[in-house]
Amino acid sequence: MNFRFDAGTSRGILKTRVVYWIKAYDPNQPGRIGWGEAAPLVKLSLDDRPDFEQLLTQELSKIKEIKFETNSESILRLIQVHVSPDLPSVRFGLETAILDFFHGGEKRILPNSFFDESRPIPINGLIWMGDAAFMASQIEEKIEQGFDCIKMKIGAIDFEQELALLKSIRNRFSSEEMTLRVDANGAFAPDEALAKLNELAKLDLHSIEQPISAGNIQEMNSLCRASLLPIALDEELIGVYHKGELLDSISPQFIILKPTLLGGILETREWIRLAEERNIGWWMTSALESNVGLNAIAQLASSLQPLLPQGLGTGKLFHNNLDSPLQIQGGQITYQKSKIWEVPA
Repeated sequence: MNFRFDAGTSRGILKTRVVYWIKAYDPNQPGRIGWGEAAPLVKLSLDDRPDFEQLLTQELSKIKEIKFETNSESILRLIQVHVSPDLPSVRFGLETAILDFFHGGEKRILPNSFFDESRPIPINGLIWMGDAAFMASQIEEKIEQGFDCIKMKIGAIDFEQELALLKSIRNRFSSEEMTLRVDANGAFAPDEALAKLNELAKLDLHSIEQPISAGNIQEMNSLCRASLLPIALDEELIGVYHKGELLDSISPQFIILKPTLLGGILETREWIRLAEERNIGWWMTSALESNVGLNAIAQLASSLQPLLPQGLGTGKLFHNNLDSPLQIQGGQITYQKSKIWEVPA
């Protein structure tokens, strides 16, 4: 997948995105095909490794030998048992492809109002890193498109410039009119993070994602207790098997859920269950998948009846994405069944 622009993060510039589409089919039912997507994210996914394609081929060969029941929960449990948690994107891709197949090959993954009733999901508009002029132009574009929740990636340019951009939005829109989120992708040093968070808090921001790098448990806990700005964990969740222990150790205000990075549907549901038990809020985001993966994430989010805007506005990032019924308008994503899916190559 080729980005429409150089997508800047604190970890570097993204120009392309490699994804693998998984096809689930039965030769005796040629018109019924399920599609999934395995898309490890460079420098983040546990399964971002040079032999990924070989590993994926091996996993597909193993899965061919399994007899699946026509029941969504049993399908999910079988995949969880047979695919290693060290291959999170493979799990999610297989879940999506096989569930799609067993639901008739119509891109329906789970029962949900997004697909079944074309009910829209509120989403945030994403502002990518770049120079101040590029970021300002993105902000204007999102406002013109009707977004009332904007997330800005920060940590790559001068902090004062980032503050100025956020102030320019807040001067025009109150926190009731416009929700502002920021995502540092771990860019702040632990010893400077609290001062920066408290400066950001003066702008009535909703939250900040991952202010310091993952793995600094004690420092993150201290920030969550002291910061005037609510903190959301993102990269911190990757590769964690003792979920409740992590949430208890840090006590964040929110968690961000990327099924491709966390190991699929069951793992994402478990994170949400544990978070809600602790009164921790959550929302779901894509990990820059194509529309195949984005469709699955949107349906999963819808099935869980989210309370907050989700991070599902990435479908237009690529100029060679698949045409699909996924449409973004007025700060929402909808599934327009009148639109036809382009068949993956």
